[in-house]
Amino acid sequence: QVQLVESGGGLVQPGGSLRLSCVVSGAKFSIYAMGWYRQAPGKQRDLVATITSGGSTNYADSVKGRFTVSRDNAKNTVYLQMNSLKPEDTAVYYCRLGSLNYWGQGTQVTVSS
Repeated sequence: QVQLVESGGGLVQPGGSLRLSCVVSGAKFSIYAMGWYRQAPGKQRDLVATITSGGSTNYADSVKGRFTVSRDNAKNTVYLQMNSLKPEDTAVYYCRLGSLNYWGQGTQVTVSS
């Protein structure tokens, strides 16, 4: 049974940082690309960042230069380091296994003073 569990969300002031983690079980993590998505209230779920099995990364324009995605295959974990956070980054953040329909439960990120 494939499971993805996110953690690391919370309330942070504008300009602050958070690191999200997503632990994957029940799948051969190392062979999959991983994606981070986010969904703000009343909006669609959007792609934030991806990392391939080989470590190549890609980012949405809105987070380039502020967010960094990385992975640790030994820990079956993908990370999203978020710096210089803005109020518009407020959303529920989800990780996804490749292009499959396997998602985590989401973790809330709120950027507010």
